[in-house]
Amino acid sequence: MKKKLILESGEVFHGEGFGADLETAGEVVFNTGMTGYQELISDPSYCGQIVCMTYPLIGNYGINRDDYESIEPAIKGLIVKELCDLPSNFRTQITLDELFKKKKLSGISGIDTRRLTRVLRNYGVVKGKIVNADADENTVASELKSTVFPINQVEEVSTKTPYANPNRGFKVVLVDFGAKLGIIRELSQRNCDIIVVSQDTTAEEILLMNPDGIMLSNGPGDPEDVPHALDMIRGLLGKVPIFGICLGHQLIGLACGAKTFKLKFGHRGGNHPVLDLEKNTVAITSQNHGYAVDQESLKGTDLIETHIALNDRTNEGLKHKIHPCFSVQYHPEASPGPEDANYLFDEFIDLMENFKNK
Repeated sequence: MKKKLILESGEVFHGEGFGADLETAGEVVFNTGMTGYQELISDPSYCGQIVCMTYPLIGNYGINRDDYESIEPAIKGLIVKELCDLPSNFRTQITLDELFKKKKLSGISGIDTRRLTRVLRNYGVVKGKIVNADADENTVASELKSTVFPINQVEEVSTKTPYANPNRGFKVVLVDFGAKLGIIRELSQRNCDIIVVSQDTTAEEILLMNPDGIMLSNGPGDPEDVPHALDMIRGLLGKVPIFGICLGHQLIGLACGAKTFKLKFGHRGGNHPVLDLEKNTVAITSQNHGYAVDQESLKGTDLIETHIALNDRTNEGLKHKIHPCFSVQYHPEASPGPEDANYLFDEFIDLMENFKNK
């Protein structure tokens, strides 16, 4: 079926549709990962976004039962140059096209993803829509310019009711702003007794659970659209160790007086080098975010910058001067991507151990 991608900036890309025969609109972003499309599709942080894969061949190892990062995908659509319809991998169960049909997701293939990526790097992220081939391009572009997408993505992807992932180790409350299953997996491998709670849970409700530590998860959208989380974080600082990842990192920054800003085209991929300023070591990291903590705004706060991105020197990590609290902008649980940084989960365990011994 013939489809086309229309951007609010007026660019049009013609291609072939795959998955469900639906029109879909969202914020168009690009991801530089060579693999990991299944984890990407099921990452709640992509809620509301249409993702362009810069690697030219997608779907070549199919879809399997093990690599999901959520039960239901929140992505709006996928853009690829070439879609593989005959995957070859011993774990393959269905094709990418079949998954998109089952989950009622829309994708487009056969377009020049290099050209699209250059457009996004020049303009920044833009609104776009995958539409039928006969749609009027000027009308769609005009409608996109006036479209205001919802800002409640975190509420949309967060769990509505608490649930437990029991174990015998430290009790960790995971605040779900759109948590990837990889975070639960890493904590579980360290025997953590996990309680997953909704994004609007208060500090008082969390403290009633008597946790040894708090994990603030990744999630979609602008951190300033989750103001209630800032009171929760302030209510927990100093009372229990805190570890924040991605959106959780940005929320810690805001809660402690720093500011955040929107990156021109974000960091999305599994090949981003990050410098640890304290250890003077570099890790290759998995990243997926469109916002960052403003480094200048850290002055006058109780936060110390611990990591920076080597590609653009933006902030990638923080720790609190007084309280047991630290965070990173990237994904130490990877999924997809390199696992260079999953030692941070061990540091979280050490932080809880030291706090408990005090």
